[in-house]
Amino acid sequence: MGRVIAIANQKGGVGKTTTAINLSSCLASYGKKVLALDMDPQGNMTSGLGVNKDEVEKTVYDLIIGNAGVEECIYSEALENLDVLPSNIDLSAAEIELIGVDNKEYILKNEIDKIKDNYDFIVIDCPPALSMLTINAMTTADSIIVPIQCEYYALEGLSQLIHTIELVQERLNPDLEIEGVVFTMYDARTNLSLQVVENVKDNLNQNIYKTIIPRNIRLAEAPSYGMPINLYDPKSTGAESYMMLAEEVIHKGED
Repeated sequence: MGRVIAIANQKGGVGKTTTAINLSSCLASYGKKVLALDMDPQGNMTSGLGVNKDEVEKTVYDLIIGNAGVEECIYSEALENLDVLPSNIDLSAAEIELIGVDNKEYILKNEIDKIKDNYDFIVIDCPPALSMLTINAMTTADSIIVPIQCEYYALEGLSQLIHTIELVQERLNPDLEIEGVVFTMYDARTNLSLQVVENVKDNLNQNIYKTIIPRNIRLAEAPSYGMPINLYDPKSTGAESYMMLAEEVIHKGED
């Protein structure tokens, strides 16, 4: 039975898509069968894994509005052990088209349930907003990883996200849990990064991953080449960090 993990934070620029891309790819490089599911209309997870988002025939949009079944939309073996369910700007219209649709919170879940057993992990990149697309992702997911940027306003908006997750647990998906918080864009040269980590640990009653993702120039470059960091520069600190995070995620499921 595949584990479905949503990467969510409604605050933009926290390394959410970077985490979704690289966690998916690193899990695959450990020999796990992975589906990378892009729920963000920007389609950055899609292109970051080397799939041309403007040329794909079917996307998650077709799936959500009922134009296609899930298997028609999957782009197989984008990388070894890794399939992609792509997204592009068309998805931004889905919100409007779903007005008045019954059980619209479960559309994604009903489709993903059909293929869940084909994968060890399904990693969902959520849009940076608490929208119907994010709700669909949370209803589908078993757990949520929340990336938090090591900066002054890190905790801002986090309580809102946790409140949304609790509402989804209450009304739509009682089995949903917060898998943990992962710190991103950590800069060892500043005291601030360290303070943010301490602050979150003191204020958040959540599991926090041991792996902290550093601010790393190679991580920033990799998407423009359509490659995850473990393929673009496997020896970089960014690649090593995401491999460690993937290992933690794998072991967490075994506990």
